[in-house]
Amino acid sequence: MSDCILEMRGITKEFPGVKALNNVHLRVKAGEIHALCGENGAGKSTLMKVLSGVYPYGAYTGDILYKGEVCQFRSIKQSEEAGIVIIHQELALVPQLSIAENLFLGNEQAKRGVINWRETKRETLELMKKVGLQESPNTLVSQIGVGKQQLVEIAKALAKKVQLLILDEPTAALNEADSENLLQLLLELKRQGISSIMISHKLNEITKVADSITVLRDGQTIETLEVQSGQLTENRIIRGMVGRELQNRYPERHAEIGQVIFEVKDWTVHHPLQHDRTVVNRANLSVRKGEIAGIAGLMGSGRTELAMSIFGKSYGKNISGTLKKDGQKLSIRHADDAIKNGIVYVTEDRKGNGLILMDSIKKNITLSKLKKVSRRLVMDERKEKNEAEGFRRKLNIKTPDIYQTTGNLSGGNQQKVMLSKWIFAEPDILILDEPTRGIDVGAKYEIYAIINQLAEEGKAVIIISSELPELLGMCDRIYTMCEGEITAEFSQDEADQERLMKYMTNRMKKGGEAYADTGANG
Repeated sequence: MSDCILEMRGITKEFPGVKALNNVHLRVKAGEIHALCGENGAGKSTLMKVLSGVYPYGAYTGDILYKGEVCQFRSIKQSEEAGIVIIHQELALVPQLSIAENLFLGNEQAKRGVINWRETKRETLELMKKVGLQESPNTLVSQIGVGKQQLVEIAKALAKKVQLLILDEPTAALNEADSENLLQLLLELKRQGISSIMISHKLNEITKVADSITVLRDGQTIETLEVQSGQLTENRIIRGMVGRELQNRYPERHAEIGQVIFEVKDWTVHHPLQHDRTVVNRANLSVRKGEIAGIAGLMGSGRTELAMSIFGKSYGKNISGTLKKDGQKLSIRHADDAIKNGIVYVTEDRKGNGLILMDSIKKNITLSKLKKVSRRLVMDERKEKNEAEGFRRKLNIKTPDIYQTTGNLSGGNQQKVMLSKWIFAEPDILILDEPTRGIDVGAKYEIYAIINQLAEEGKAVIIISSELPELLGMCDRIYTMCEGEITAEFSQDEADQERLMKYMTNRMKKGGEAYADTGANG
């Protein structure tokens, strides 16, 4: 028997005006973790959708050989019946259902149309034990974090007798601890003989767990690299992905920092449903013209809650504290007030809250300030077109024209559209929440260059990021948060990963003064 569980030969997939895959080849050995790398838009997710039947046989050309046999999957159900299960970046769970109900949704333990709940619970407990989940099977999915939801998805795949598991950006939304747990689980599944294909932009994770790496670029297979030699470096993978050496991950910037433009004083936010729960507790921060300030914190530290509450009280209840711009106190009741005062928030959830995916690039870009492209409530089509086209060129949004549906773009290009949308609003202060999440190294560099350009124009930028190297590489100053508290502030020269992590993981003020226990756990 061949040691190969999967071969994809000459796979070509076209969309109107775009050849997403061009004669792609992929070979995965039985019992290995195989990584799939490439820039956004390289064709990674498209290739996996072909394999899993999302794009059925007949919608592409080429052959899929699974366990030595040619397969023609016409649906996801057919591929799952063969033992191939895909877990998408956007998790396919129903928040209002329990863990047990989600695990067997569409795969119910039933006889003659009647669900056997005793058997369902028994099997759920066995599957949860395999992936390290200790919750009750009756726990609603909405009541567990993203890291545990990923484990539910893997348990769901195990319930379908998975033999080839496909994971699309499995750690993109996870903190370091949850990411490490997930990687260890993949290694355990490998020991059990389950093969995995992992799409990820986190090259350090790939080199840690993968046996082989296939690199795609512009819809074509560039090379397959073996990790066993121990000589494979992140820079070597990047060269294959972008076609060149990337000497510096972060573009050079010569900061010309001015006076303080924005201040947050004693900012306190309570949970929108649990009004006695403090999620941000007396936060104080400031940012200057031309400065890039960072906020570092683990998931649940209150970073996003702080940003959203500043942006027109978009999150939280019983919000108190003071916002000042140029020394003047601001009265901001909703998002429109924030925009009028030159404050914008670029959400971490571009697909859920940042963009209208069904609409065109043009309409998404101009949405933040329609008054600029209208007169007496009537849209000026020519002006709207010119503005959107200007951003397409300036931010190098890779698309034939501004009329393309935004949801069809790669993650990096969607991020550029979202940045364009908020730059179009002519802000003075930009709060960027995870601005490069799920984006490849090449697109990251382009976005970093855009952020630097905004700072050079005198804008004040606040970056929230889970990636400490990103904050260290981009920011002039970095604040740390833990359990709703701002615990420390570091200049660029003072900051390093160890120091940041120290103040991200306990509520001890820089200098030794302990914070009072307020129960904040935002």
